[in-house]
Amino acid sequence: MNGKVLLVDDEPHITRNLEKVIPWEMLGLTVGGTAKNGMEALELLESESFDLVLCDIRMPVMDGLELVRHIREKGTESDIIMLSGYQDFAYTRAAIQYGVKDYVLKPIPYDELTGVIARVMANQRQKKKQQSEEQQKIGRMIDLASEKVLYDILMDYTEVTSGNWLFNGEEQELDKKYVLIVLDLDVSSERTKDWREWSDKERKLWNFAVCNVLRERLQQNGLHHAVIQIRDGEWCVLIECEKTLAYNLKQITIWTELLLTAVKNHVKLSLYAGIYRDYADIKALSQAYKMVQQGMQLTPVQEQISVYPNDCAGASREDQAFWDTSEKLIGAVKRGDTSVVDEELKHLTAQLQLMNETSLGRFKPMLHFFVLNLMRETKEMGIFSREQEDLLWLKLDRRFGIKDLLSVILQVTKAVAEKSTDKKKQSERSMAEAKAFLGRNLYRDLSVEEAATHVGLSTSYFSLLFKQTYNETFIEYVTRERMEKAKSLLADTMKSIAQIAKEVGYAERRYFTKVFMKYTGENPTDYRSKHQLVQEEQES
Repeated sequence: MNGKVLLVDDEPHITRNLEKVIPWEMLGLTVGGTAKNGMEALELLESESFDLVLCDIRMPVMDGLELVRHIREKGTESDIIMLSGYQDFAYTRAAIQYGVKDYVLKPIPYDELTGVIARVMANQRQKKKQQSEEQQKIGRMIDLASEKVLYDILMDYTEVTSGNWLFNGEEQELDKKYVLIVLDLDVSSERTKDWREWSDKERKLWNFAVCNVLRERLQQNGLHHAVIQIRDGEWCVLIECEKTLAYNLKQITIWTELLLTAVKNHVKLSLYAGIYRDYADIKALSQAYKMVQQGMQLTPVQEQISVYPNDCAGASREDQAFWDTSEKLIGAVKRGDTSVVDEELKHLTAQLQLMNETSLGRFKPMLHFFVLNLMRETKEMGIFSREQEDLLWLKLDRRFGIKDLLSVILQVTKAVAEKSTDKKKQSERSMAEAKAFLGRNLYRDLSVEEAATHVGLSTSYFSLLFKQTYNETFIEYVTRERMEKAKSLLADTMKSIAQIAKEVGYAERRYFTKVFMKYTGENPTDYRSKHQLVQEEQES
């Protein structure tokens, strides 16, 4: 697509010659307008945009230098080349001060002018390309930061209110609505037995590959999205939608099928999916996610794609009670809280004892599914050795009764109890090391995955422990530490804002400024001026 040039000269024959002689098409330009003086040119510039302005200096009504001054004051980004028959350095100097790209004397040497235009436009295109690349980079940085925040929201680790500084000045973020899709691996199927045998490194690579496939597929469809890995083998896909757009389950099902097919084709794994039945705003995301996850875990025979909450009357009070108990039990196992584990095991046993044969038959697949998920969580926590884990999986691959399932649960929870004290001490050591690691590396683009790997924990378990230990999420902690360091550097040093941004882990000054303003309510320049002025007054 060609750019546009505006020709400004009070001599009509010059503008006609410029239109005819200069090879505009070859230069990637078209003549978008002509004007006889600066006033006419300003009127044209107010109604449409031009990439290049060629203008004479001496003109009636408004001369070229006055025109350039007005253009720069209005912030118009057009490049400007001046034309003049006056060999006066004062004009050249004034033109340079106004940011004119070049200066060509009359009579116009058209070959030379063509070369000047070519150079100016080449520089302009290179600058636009760099700006586009920078914008994409900043956009991706914002997307990654958003995914970290969204993970904390889904897990209910952070409060979603306009008072939370992460959303300060970003009320539109709270007003967005999302399609929510949960994708999960059926760890009990024959197809996924290899997954159990993979090393931690292999599973991390596999999880990373699935995330990339999902993002690429969503991007190809032009969907503004976030892909958040919840745990090993489970992802939540959020697709941002227009507020005025009606919920279309048929279209969302098509998107989900595309995602499942892409994972199957590229990663050779079959996942199943749960779709939330309506849009969810950011405040409802955690509850929506829990409803879909609950529906998927309470469904003994899982369809590849299901919608939750469903219309079936099967979700009885017994089912809900089982879900509540199992959720509390898994949470207690992850925390190493043996007293709660014992209490919830008693509840579970009591629930099973009250059931008749028919209820027990319906409940058995559900209980089996629960044990599988308990195993999945303990795998991330590293409770068992590889040999112990293999024996438990071997048991679960066989057909056996309720008592056998309860026996596995007791074995798992007993192992947690035996290791809980050591685990707690290890967790404290891990969090202390994580804090020290973050302190040493604030200048880098840190991710929760890298911090978790450094202390030898899974991302989801690390996030849970971090929140429990420091009472704030990873992203809240890291951003707060960076902002406090930035405040100190702004108040106490004369380092440039770009340099300070890099020292606290932001490669892009504009992104740093955006985060700083959300945290403090001020831009870095104003913050520095105010605090250094206070210091000067105190010293005087």
